[in-house]
Amino acid sequence: MAGTIEVLVPGGQANPGPPLGPELGPTPVDVQAVVQEINDQTEAFDGTEVPVTVDYEEDGSFEIDVGVPPTAALVKDEAGFETGSGEPQKDFVADLSVDQVKTIAEQKHPDLLAYDTINAAKEVVGTCASMGVTIEGNDAREFKQRVDDGEYDDVLAGEADA
Repeated sequence: MAGTIEVLVPGGQANPGPPLGPELGPTPVDVQAVVQEINDQTEAFDGTEVPVTVDYEEDGSFEIDVGVPPTAALVKDEAGFETGSGEPQKDFVADLSVDQVKTIAEQKHPDLLAYDTINAAKEVVGTCASMGVTIEGNDAREFKQRVDDGEYDDVLAGEADA
């Protein structure tokens, strides 16, 4: 009877209703305990959709693994908009600061192929380009070129990267 459930829940706001409740209902786990632990582990992502995996055993014990939200969700949350641009090269929906890009890169770094914050930031900027988000008022592709040229090394380099 042991198994695994994978769901997307709003960070810090999971509840026993759908999508979690119907999945957990037939299992031997305490649904309220699972919901509480998910909310404790996802509160930093306040309202942003977070992938969560719940592994449970026949005795009712469970383990929760919280993933990192998709980069696009983090960008939307940080910039405060709902939908990306239909024409991302022409119509821009938001503007991020370099510090906001760094914040997203640091949150997403464990899930990215990048080996440091600068390269993680480049991956975030790529997502910004496809969503119609500018960085510091510049087209995302122009900003990426400036990062490649080393212009933002001092800002984007994390402590672990230095």
